[in-house]
Amino acid sequence: MDAFFDATIAELFHRSGLAPGNVDVLVVNVCMFSPGPSLASRIVRRFGMRKDVAAYNLSGMGCSACLVSLDLACNALRTWPTSVALMVSTESIAPHWYTGTDGSMMMGNCLFRCGGSAALLTNDPSLGRRAKMALRHLVRANTAADDEAHASAQKREDGSGRVGISLSKDLPKSAARALTLNLHRLAPRILRVTELARFAVRNLCKNLILSRGHAKKRHGTANMINFKAGVEHFCIHPGGTAVIEGVKGSLGLDAYDVEPARMTLHRWGNMLASSLWYVLSYMEAKGRLKRGDRVLMLTFGSGFKCNSCVWEVKGCMADKGASAPGQSASTNTRWRAWRTPTWRSIGFAISQYTENLARAQ
Repeated sequence: MDAFFDATIAELFHRSGLAPGNVDVLVVNVCMFSPGPSLASRIVRRFGMRKDVAAYNLSGMGCSACLVSLDLACNALRTWPTSVALMVSTESIAPHWYTGTDGSMMMGNCLFRCGGSAALLTNDPSLGRRAKMALRHLVRANTAADDEAHASAQKREDGSGRVGISLSKDLPKSAARALTLNLHRLAPRILRVTELARFAVRNLCKNLILSRGHAKKRHGTANMINFKAGVEHFCIHPGGTAVIEGVKGSLGLDAYDVEPARMTLHRWGNMLASSLWYVLSYMEAKGRLKRGDRVLMLTFGSGFKCNSCVWEVKGCMADKGASAPGQSASTNTRWRAWRTPTWRSIGFAISQYTENLARAQ
């Protein structure tokens, strides 16, 4: 953790031209590692931040914690005009490395990796010209009230008393349910009325035909909303092959759309909350992001949660970062891209450091 803080956060301040004393809000998220004093307090002490800095430490929020932190930072900035927030996503899987023989708990050892990212956000209009991306929408859905969803991914003991992360067979179903709830709220915010009307009319006609018995339901011809009418790029959490393929099928995406998530999973593994920024790094390194493009970020987490947000590209996206040629998953890597957004369009400055304990799949 100290190596991550020293390398990434210090580099982020250097590239942005801001100092630790400029930070008004600090939000840190880490799922599996929660020491006391908290990591937020450790960062405040390590960088000598102001005594009135508002520090928050989130733990146990799973892979979707990055957008939970983003939501918290945005809400904090709403109350403090012309302020700066530092958002840190990191992870350490060592405390919960599973040593037993339960198959549902061994999967985590193969899938999860250590990684981290740091981002600066601001609502200061004077920094708006330096923004690379602007936040347009953020939607959160939580299905924890459902027993099946709540138990689909959880920390527990096996029959021998060994602690680990259990991933149940109900996880894909829980993810699909949470995704449906999230997109139901997101779609009206990003799609034109014509696309929503097209979907509603086709769905109504299909139901009328089926109800009268004039046609049988055909597999593979489901009426889906065309989200490509509202966004150009899809930044999907690389939670696993089943998760990526499930989102691909649900949204009607093609191989090009999910390539960034697939390659991130292949090269780096699932780094929990920070994984989403590695997917964005791949898009940037490949030159996919152009001014005016909209990027849909979609992530899942234990609980079960599905969070999404939409960014608009405002500046030059040319940082090769962690996806630059020659970078290896077996070496320590940093990815940095200086971003400072404005609110209503919060953007971010991001710097990323990866410390893989084993080779990515």
